[in-house]
Amino acid sequence: MEQTVTSILPRLGSGLFVLLLHLLTTLVLLALGALCYMGVTPFRERTLIATGNTAAGLVLAGTLIALAIPLAAMLATSHVWLDIVVWGLVAVILQLATFVLAVVVFRNLRAMIEAENVAAASALVGVQIAVVLLNAAAMVG
Repeated sequence: MEQTVTSILPRLGSGLFVLLLHLLTTLVLLALGALCYMGVTPFRERTLIATGNTAAGLVLAGTLIALAIPLAAMLATSHVWLDIVVWGLVAVILQLATFVLAVVVFRNLRAMIEAENVAAASALVGVQIAVVLLNAAAMVG
C-alpha cells in the first residue's frame, strides 16, 4: 500500500498541472466562443434572458453545449496542449459558421427569438447540436 501511494504522489503533482492547464484552456475557449457567438447574433441574449425570454435562454444554453462538446472531445483524446488550442479554435469557428448558416435558412430568426418563439429556438439548438456532434466525431475519429 505504501509503495502505491508513494508512486502515485509524484505523478499526481505533474498530472494535476496538465489537468488544470487543459481545463483552463478549454474554459477560455468556451468563454471566447460564447462571447464571439453573442457578438455575431442579431439579438442580445443577455438582455432577452434578463427579461425572461425562454427562447433566448434556450438558444444560449444550446450554444454553450454545442461549444463544449468538441472541446470535451479534444480533452478526452488529446494530450497535447497545442492540439486542444488549435482544434478548439476550429470547433468555435465551425460553430459560428453553423449559426450564420442557420440565420440564412431560418428567415427572421431575430424576430422569432425576440418574440419568445421556443419552436424556432429548439430548431436552432437542434441544428447546432447535430452539426457539433458530427464535428466532434470527425475531430477525434
